[in-house]
Amino acid sequence: MVEPAERDTRGILAPGPGLARFALRRHAPSPGVSRFVDRYWVVTWDLPADEPHTQEVLVHPVVNLVFGDGPARLSGVRRTRFRRTLAGQGMVLGAMFRPAGFSPFSDRPLDALTDRELDLAEVIGPDAAVLATDVDAAPDEDAMVAVVDRFWADRVPAHRLQSENVTELVDKVIADPLLNRVDDLAAIAGCTVRQLQRLFAEHVGISPKWVIRRYRLYDAAERAAREPDLDWARVAAELGYADQAHLTRDFAAAIGLPPARYAERCRAGTPPIPSFTR
Repeated sequence: MVEPAERDTRGILAPGPGLARFALRRHAPSPGVSRFVDRYWVVTWDLPADEPHTQEVLVHPVVNLVFGDGPARLSGVRRTRFRRTLAGQGMVLGAMFRPAGFSPFSDRPLDALTDRELDLAEVIGPDAAVLATDVDAAPDEDAMVAVVDRFWADRVPAHRLQSENVTELVDKVIADPLLNRVDDLAAIAGCTVRQLQRLFAEHVGISPKWVIRRYRLYDAAERAAREPDLDWARVAAELGYADQAHLTRDFAAAIGLPPARYAERCRAGTPPIPSFTR
């Protein structure tokens, strides 16, 4: 079922012009599957032959399962921006897992998947071919999503797993912009910093420091895309940065532009950010 419309574009860089060129719809997973899968997402586009669109994404610290435009594939956490050029007509369906959400379904630590894109069969075996065939045979978008959701529903563990504790820790990072120190997060988890680092490597695929920084940058980029004339020193303080210079360095390294220039890119000659269905 498609969720109500929202305007959360975290991770979509310069979302205004992007969402004017492609449609994004998000579907909620079934209750059991939602322990591990955050959402299903569908991107469709229909562009003139001579007007391709290149979209950059600051990918969430999660695993994505993708169907369409080639064999079914699985993408681990990406530390750099993802760039995709859309041309002509097309459709892609994805399952975005929660942070640490794919860990129960992998026979390897998640840091072995970081910055890698693999054929799904390499990770889950021969069931991948059956799943891809069933998705291709589905008559419409809702049916495709239902196929993928049933596949994971049949594999949801009955008992709670350690990886779900890690997911809850990341949820705390998302909810509290001032939770920006690894030692504070370790204290919440009741473990040492070293133990926390091992947990994140195994179940998320990236360090807790990187995860904290990524979510703070999402907050900054969303504000840059939506709010004109920001006081970036104030934004830095609200996001727990020691000063504006630290925010500017992290932002430019991840997004490719310092905050003020990125805000100009989002506004200059572009349509307002449209709502999309979630």
